[in-house]
Amino acid sequence: MAGSGLPSLGRVKLTDLVPCEGLPSDSYKLSVSTLSQSLAQYSAAIIQFPASDGALLRSGLESARLYFHQRASYPSAEMIHNNDSREWCKTSGYYADPQMWQETYDYRPGLTPNEPNNTMDFPPAGLPDIFALLGKATRDILDAISFYLNLRSSPFTEILDNVPLRNREISSSVLSVCCYARPSFQGAQHHNLATQEDGQLIMFTDHEHQADKSLISLVKSDKAGLHIRDLHGRWLLVDGDLGPQEAIVYPGLALYQATAGYVNPALYRTEINTMQGNMHGRCSLAFKLMPKSMSSLSCSEMRAAGHGVEAQFQLPVLVDDFMQKSPPTDQLFNRQNIQCFNFPTVQDGSMKPLVRRRKHDSRSKPLPPSKRLRLEAQRVLKERVQDIADKKGIKLRPVNNQLIVTESISIVSDVWPPLISL
Repeated sequence: MAGSGLPSLGRVKLTDLVPCEGLPSDSYKLSVSTLSQSLAQYSAAIIQFPASDGALLRSGLESARLYFHQRASYPSAEMIHNNDSREWCKTSGYYADPQMWQETYDYRPGLTPNEPNNTMDFPPAGLPDIFALLGKATRDILDAISFYLNLRSSPFTEILDNVPLRNREISSSVLSVCCYARPSFQGAQHHNLATQEDGQLIMFTDHEHQADKSLISLVKSDKAGLHIRDLHGRWLLVDGDLGPQEAIVYPGLALYQATAGYVNPALYRTEINTMQGNMHGRCSLAFKLMPKSMSSLSCSEMRAAGHGVEAQFQLPVLVDDFMQKSPPTDQLFNRQNIQCFNFPTVQDGSMKPLVRRRKHDSRSKPLPPSKRLRLEAQRVLKERVQDIADKKGIKLRPVNNQLIVTESISIVSDVWPPLISL
């Protein structure tokens, strides 16, 4: 791949990734190829927004700087982030992580943030419009990756939120407005010295090996500082030369699971630069396209497209369990044979995937039909139990990937007695 690879991060216009009816255009195929090769080599790519959208993102960053600048020097105890993975789909409003010298305001449609002591908090401006813009962009990017993998159109629709959200639904995806190293924020300031340039100290947070649990993440920052590990293990500064209308996109752990490991998650770290005169710190807008909590990550679409699926990806994984038990990033760092996809354009101009297939691997044998039916029945049953429990206000308790509650099971057994016996 070294000979035919990209010399640097691929730049793709968002307008060229929007699918249309009929045969794909040459610009679409070229953009999809550039995007996917960049993700394979660098685990990231640069997305170019139209001028009007770029203005909206810059306005959002300016509002974010003002929002965090007026915050107190140290947050109250209620606003300290406890990193509880069980609350992954319930974060909303302002919280802080002093250990990482980071402040965050999460915007999640359908969920109103609860402010301590009933205080009034005015969020950064334009968040609904930015959420809609980046949400649409990440879905188009996800569809482009699906095209590259030769999957059917919009294969992940079943695990994504409704568009628009229905009554009383809460968004699984989230727009995080972040601020790193605000000088007036008196956090713990624990960080690691990495290098020294022009007399300025360049440091990173202690949590250096991070990977989002999202399907796709899209980040726009006002200052450079995002480093992502490439195919060869090198840390690259990916947002060092971004234009005013450009943002960084990278895949997360959920997409890695849903594609049976064919799309690697980005491993990243955030730079904390002690630049003199930097009164606002480093602000960013990070949109994370997340799967619904009550859905499952399976590789059925990959199998349907003819891709081999290794044993570790054979069984569907409940999203809620996956978010709490995602694979350690050190395993991703130490993998010897990193799976990647490469789709050169053949002479007839068509895109034909050349993904390394694993059909003949003994570990990739498909499950027997009876076991597949049993797993599917359990998945459907669990979703039905959850729906009934939500309507009746019953609290479910997860035990070994199963939802246990006697009252709900008895209700469902009246509806689906054959499934209970499975």
